[in-house]
Amino acid sequence: MAMASIVVQVSALLLNLIAFGLAVAAEQRRSKATVTPDLAKEYDYCFYDSDVATGYGVGALLLLVAAQAVVMLASRCFCCGRGLKPGGSRACALMLFLFSWLTFLVAAACLLAGSVRNAYHTRYRGIFNGDPLSCETLRKGVFAAGAAFTFFTAILSEFYYISYSKSRDAAGGAPYGGSSIGMGPYN
Repeated sequence: MAMASIVVQVSALLLNLIAFGLAVAAEQRRSKATVTPDLAKEYDYCFYDSDVATGYGVGALLLLVAAQAVVMLASRCFCCGRGLKPGGSRACALMLFLFSWLTFLVAAACLLAGSVRNAYHTRYRGIFNGDPLSCETLRKGVFAAGAAFTFFTAILSEFYYISYSKSRDAAGGAPYGGSSIGMGPYN
C-alpha cells in the first residue's frame, strides 16, 4: 500500500474518531430546562442550562463532512478517474461506497437536527394557576444516534478505501481496467 493511502486512511480515521467523540460529548451535555418563577413570582418561564452541546454537534458534523471529503477526493468519488479492474474488489468497493454514503447521510442528519433542536429554546411565560408550562428540549438519543452512525461511517469508509485501492492497483495502468495492446514501430 502506498504512503498516500496510509495518510488518507489515518487522516480520515482521525477525523471520524474526533467527530464520534464530539457527538458523544454533545449527547452528554445537551440542554436541560427547568420551570422557574420570576422574582415577583407572577410568571413562570423556562430556564435552560448550558448550550455547549450545539457547538459539539456542529463540530462533529463538520469533522464528519471533512473525513468523507478526504476519502471521496482520494478515491475520486468512485466514478471519476481511470477504471477499476472488474471483480470482487470492485463490487465490494461499490457496495461499501453506497453504504458509507447512506450511513454518512443518516449521521449528518442526526447531528444537524440535534444541533438545531438543542439550540431552540422556548421563551414561554405562564401565569400561575394557568396551563402548565412546557419547556421543550432535545430528545435523548439524537446525538447518540449521530455518534453511532459516525462510527459506522468511519468503518465503512475505511474498508471502502482499502477495497477501492486494491481494485485500482490491480487494474494497473490500463484504462478502464482492461488490457492494452502493445504497439511496435511499423517496418
